[in-house]
Amino acid sequence: MLIRKIISVAGLSLITGLLITACGNNNQNLPDDTDSSTLKLLYWQAPTILNPHLSTGFKDAEASRITLEPLASFNNDGKLIPFLAAEIPTLENGGVAKDGTSVTWKLKENIKWSDGTPFTAGDVVFTYEYVSNPQVASVSGGTYDVIDSVEAIDDYTVKVNFKDVNPAWYLVFVGGEGMILPKHIYESYNGANAREAPANLKPVGTGAYRVVEFKPGDTVIYEPNPEFRKVEQLDFKRVELKGGGDATSAARAVLQTGDADYAYNLQVEAPILKELEAAGKGKVVSNFGALMERIIINHSDPNKATSEGERSSIKYPHPFFSDLKVRQALALAIDRNTIAKQLYGVTGKVTSNFLVAPKKYASPNTSYEYNLEKAKKLLDEAGWQDSNGDGIRDKNGIEMSLVFQTSVNPLRQKTQAVIKQGLQSIGMKVELKSIDASVYFSSDPSSNDTIQHFYADLQMYTTGNTNPDPGAYMKFYTCDQIPQKVNNWSGDNNSRYCNPEYDELWQQSTVELDAKNSQEIFIKMNDLLVNEAVGVPLVHRADVVAFSNKISGYELTAWDMRTWDIMNWQKE
Repeated sequence: MLIRKIISVAGLSLITGLLITACGNNNQNLPDDTDSSTLKLLYWQAPTILNPHLSTGFKDAEASRITLEPLASFNNDGKLIPFLAAEIPTLENGGVAKDGTSVTWKLKENIKWSDGTPFTAGDVVFTYEYVSNPQVASVSGGTYDVIDSVEAIDDYTVKVNFKDVNPAWYLVFVGGEGMILPKHIYESYNGANAREAPANLKPVGTGAYRVVEFKPGDTVIYEPNPEFRKVEQLDFKRVELKGGGDATSAARAVLQTGDADYAYNLQVEAPILKELEAAGKGKVVSNFGALMERIIINHSDPNKATSEGERSSIKYPHPFFSDLKVRQALALAIDRNTIAKQLYGVTGKVTSNFLVAPKKYASPNTSYEYNLEKAKKLLDEAGWQDSNGDGIRDKNGIEMSLVFQTSVNPLRQKTQAVIKQGLQSIGMKVELKSIDASVYFSSDPSSNDTIQHFYADLQMYTTGNTNPDPGAYMKFYTCDQIPQKVNNWSGDNNSRYCNPEYDELWQQSTVELDAKNSQEIFIKMNDLLVNEAVGVPLVHRADVVAFSNKISGYELTAWDMRTWDIMNWQKE
């Protein structure tokens, strides 16, 4: 009960503070321009790069998606919508091979990049060559591993040949991970120099708007792309994407003061959002997709370095989280119900699964429990005792002292506090660390504070499948996806978990054509992650954003970026 009281009082205090400061200066430093032809987007996690294939951060992909497009994408109902494709491949139209080993895409003709260069099949072929080049170290590379080759049949026809039968042919060149890059812009940067490309900061795209100014970590300014196929339908002469600040002030700018038209990723306590929405300037829009806030457990030692200075190396197992009983004790000591109900409210549901959507993949076989006594017993069995009476368990001279990191966000810091209290009560010493989101999610190989480097024992963030088929997402936990110095810190398996049994299940999923069998394989993969306590699922999060009441025409989807349909947005 003590935890609940602390959270409740803190939440009420913050609401009161918001009401007091609502009439004060907005720390987002928004431009004064109130022209109805200007769309103002507020991103408290500021983008730092505009090449989505080189960043793990949703905020970078969101900003990139305004300029770049995939061949197609899924709407919220799971229906494929063509963008650069002229039609969706099917068995009936001959696009999908009957043996499941290839797919052929017909492309729209007369599409031009924003610099006037024609878009052709050569750009699609090049995008594959780029993301699959190990020297590029693309974060999208794992999704494209199933491909054997991509060939341009003609300027407007692309054939994708798979290494084996591939039921999920729509994972490549589709949605947020499928954005096509212009060959003529990037072909000189298809290697170790990929991050030096000027287009990473000023992209050339086929999308509705083009970048005219970008200050990484701060602001992106867009104007209509004069080459866009439906440029006459665009409602805005200028789009301003402002970064910085925090989620609460971003929500306030849309919902209470009306200084912005849209606020991204509102990871804000539910009572505060309700209070702000009552001002009547805007509305909170929630969509439960596949996002899940989780604890990532480091299976490697973040404090021991190789001769090359690499920490969290697969060469050195974690001194206590390598033990399954310790990981299980950790999971038992986390009060997920308090986190979900008291902090997230209607925008979050407690979960024990890694895979939460589509619903058919959510395992019915798992459960969660908050039981401190059972957690203590597991640690006792594992040989971790407080031998010197300092309140911290130890074994063989090693104390159970850990660093728990996440991004700067009030909701996450309160979640950290709940978790720290539980872990300390079972004999673990916990140091909390918060990192600015623009650094934490940057995927900068030179930064030690990214989620890929993971120089801590625990970390917390949200991710999930960006496609109705969870294959690419579940690949995150395969052995070859572990970020290391040798692969320039690319890959999504930040936990450094490696299990041949899991890898075998994933391989089976890539060639299983029967839908029922495929469903069972993915559930087995999920259950293995849960039973092995690879991490700790916390909350199935709704995708929460805010729109001004003046904005219309938007449609959220769980399977792409929030800006996927920005060409349809309008303002009164």
